[in-house]
Amino acid sequence: MQFSKYRIYILNFFLISSVLVLTGCHNTILHPNSSISLEQRYLILISFFIMLCIIIPVFIMTFLFPIKYREDNVNSSYKPNWSHSNLIELLVWGFPVIIIIFLSVLSWKSTHNLDPSKPIVSKVQPIKISVISLDWKWLFIYPNEKIATINELVFPINTPIIFELTSNSVMNSFFIPSLGSQIYTMAGMNTKLNLMANKFGTYKGISSNYSGRGFSDMKFKVIVTSNLFSFKKWLKKVRSSSNQLNSISNFEKIAVPSEKNAIQYFSNVNKNLFNMVIKKIQNKNNNFLLKLNTVSM
Repeated sequence: MQFSKYRIYILNFFLISSVLVLTGCHNTILHPNSSISLEQRYLILISFFIMLCIIIPVFIMTFLFPIKYREDNVNSSYKPNWSHSNLIELLVWGFPVIIIIFLSVLSWKSTHNLDPSKPIVSKVQPIKISVISLDWKWLFIYPNEKIATINELVFPINTPIIFELTSNSVMNSFFIPSLGSQIYTMAGMNTKLNLMANKFGTYKGISSNYSGRGFSDMKFKVIVTSNLFSFKKWLKKVRSSSNQLNSISNFEKIAVPSEKNAIQYFSNVNKNLFNMVIKKIQNKNNNFLLKLNTVSM
């Protein structure tokens, strides 16, 4: 009985405590370092606050009604024959309809503005990077520079980056929270993503789609250099590597499933390797379908 008397105060205490504790969590999605992630943060926050317009009144009424209509409150009245109120109907249906329309328009505009395949307008020459998700590591190919890396992605500040992405096995998800725009990688398919960092520094890239045993360690390092000179200096370091990746046979060696992979550099990389991997998967799928049709006949 004693607990029942104070349960509302106890629940409020835990609710407020949880909010205060969670405010100490560092969320990179809400700390953007690019114009794209900044727009995405705005979209998340505005959607969140709009939905609070429904959630907060519901919580208030959840606590208010039991207090007002408690058994010992003789001032409250109960009308069992009450059936309709135009004002309540207007409020119950009007606000949700307005909010849904607002969120629909907002989603429509943001979906087109933040389309991952939409080129970024800039006077700076973009850099093309091919991304292949492996089990359980990331391969980054710079086709124009004929180099590649495992689990390290480097590019200069304020430079548009054109990513083309695929997978060598199961579907995965490429995501740099500080820069925004998570996108899937799928075997035999080529997906597009355009990003640009407006602040230099070191960020964390992750796989945000479960892909097997080594998924939790499938992370990569993202370095945004402060200028083009630093980027070219890094390119020179990668080109000095003795590792080569100029054929599918060399690719198959590094594509063997492994966990907690260290950063690796490759020089003398076949600039068409990305397309060769996609073609390999497509041929494999076509051969499987051909065998399946032959068996069924």
